[in-house]
Amino acid sequence: MIPTSYPSPEEIARLTARMLLEIGAVNFNTDEPYTLASGLPSPSYIDCRKLISFPRIRSTLMDFMTVTVMRNAGFEAFDNIAGGETAGIPFAALVAERMALPMTYVRKKPKGYGKNARIEGAMSEGERVLLVEDLTTDGGSKLSFVDAIRETGATCGHTAVIFYYDIFPETTKTLGDHGVELHYLCTWWDVLAEARAQGAFSDDTLTEVESFLKSPRAWQDARMAK
Repeated sequence: MIPTSYPSPEEIARLTARMLLEIGAVNFNTDEPYTLASGLPSPSYIDCRKLISFPRIRSTLMDFMTVTVMRNAGFEAFDNIAGGETAGIPFAALVAERMALPMTYVRKKPKGYGKNARIEGAMSEGERVLLVEDLTTDGGSKLSFVDAIRETGATCGHTAVIFYYDIFPETTKTLGDHGVELHYLCTWWDVLAEARAQGAFSDDTLTEVESFLKSPRAWQDARMAK
C-alpha cells in the first residue's frame, strides 16, 4: 500500500537515525577503527543490511523511502524499481510492492553463463527506472548499476538510499554529472545528533567521530601515517 501521509524530511531523518541506533546498525570505534572497502580506516561503520531482520522498523523506513521518492521525483515518475546486488535487492522489492510497480535487480557484473545478463527480471526499453540501494558513500558504485540499466534502453535518473554519508563533497557532483539525482532518508550528521541526544556513546567517542566526519581524508591520512 502506498503511504498517503508522512512526517517532514527533518523528522524522517531523525526517526531513521533513531531506528538505526536502536537496532545496533551504527558502530563507532575510535580506538580500533574499522577498515572500509577502500582499505582506508574509519571510526564509524553502518550496517543497513540489519534492517531486514526488524519488521516494524523495516516497514516504517520503506514507507519513508517511498514517500520521499514520490515527494521529490513525482507520484507517477517511475515504471520499474531496480535493486543493486546485493544489499539493494530486499529494499527494492519492498518499495516496488508499495508503489505497485515491477521489480528487477542489477548484478555487479555479468553472471558469466547463459545470457550473461546483468539485469534480472523484466526491464523494457523506455521504462523509467528507480535504482534502490541501502546506502551511498561517494556515489561511485551507483554508476555501474545505472549504466547497466541504461544499456537496456531504459532510463535511470534517480537513485534512493536509506543512508547517505554526506561527508564527501564530490558525491552529488559525481552522480549529477551522470544525470542521476540522489534521494535519502538520513546522514551521518543526523545519526551523530541523535546519538548525542540519546547519550548512546561517550562524549569522547562522539567528538572523535565528528572530527572524522568534518575532515575524513585528513583523519584517514593521519591514521595511515602512524
